[in-house]
Amino acid sequence: MRSKSALGFVAALLLSSGSAGTDAPAAVAPAAVDNICRQFAQRINGFNPDQCRLAGLKPAAAARSVEGRPLLVRDVPAAVPSAKAPRRVLVLGGIHGDEYSAVVVAFQWIERLRGDRFQRFQWRVLPCVNPDGLLAQPSHRTNAHGVDLNRNFPTPDWDAHAVSYWKGKTHSDPRRFPGTQAGSEPETRWIVEQIDSYKPDAIVSIHAPLNVLDFDGPYTPPAKLGYLRLAPLGTYPGSLGGYGGMFLRLPVMTPELPTATHTPSAEQSGRILIDLIDWLNKNLPAEG
Repeated sequence: MRSKSALGFVAALLLSSGSAGTDAPAAVAPAAVDNICRQFAQRINGFNPDQCRLAGLKPAAAARSVEGRPLLVRDVPAAVPSAKAPRRVLVLGGIHGDEYSAVVVAFQWIERLRGDRFQRFQWRVLPCVNPDGLLAQPSHRTNAHGVDLNRNFPTPDWDAHAVSYWKGKTHSDPRRFPGTQAGSEPETRWIVEQIDSYKPDAIVSIHAPLNVLDFDGPYTPPAKLGYLRLAPLGTYPGSLGGYGGMFLRLPVMTPELPTATHTPSAEQSGRILIDLIDWLNKNLPAEG
């Protein structure tokens, strides 16, 4: 559960950025979604643009990438009727623009969740939170400002340690640049807004290519999700695991797919999702 101090920290970040909450997706012309689906398909080998078009995506109401691209959202309600509010899960794909497989798996999960008549959770899927990085020539890890979004979250240790960590531990690797300040990027601020307004009970951030399951935050982690075995990687200043898992005290699961360019089959990614839902059912009350 998030503390009052944590919520106050988030509110200060959002006010300082001049951003408003974007919990509700906007009703935007289908052409905007169609266009970016076509661009994704042109870049990701074997990705079906119809899978993207039929996913029921909506661009966020008041958020865009650095280069003005829409940031897409899909809400999938619980299929099982409930007298109380179902638990909420937030799924992120494509924080790193060169991790194509993470984006495709997010779309595979949307399709599978829509067809699951028995699942009892509310899902919000953000299939590609770094479209500028994905659609760059060539695709790159960072956003259009050259910032690694997974080093840009407003963890309490960001000011004191983010830049020194980057210089010392990564030898100033430009692929891991944390930015000039915490939450400096519109994509990061949008994710923070989603967490603050949607109030998920768990976060899943799909990555590649380490072929493990990472986990941060409270609860006993699953031993595996599908073929991905638990191997906690730890946190660092500005990481989503540090922000969501250690600061906000939410379980943050990070499936690290085996490769960034070769997507698991729908059956393989489905097995990861099945194990995830099984863990949610065992660890989170269905209603709250």
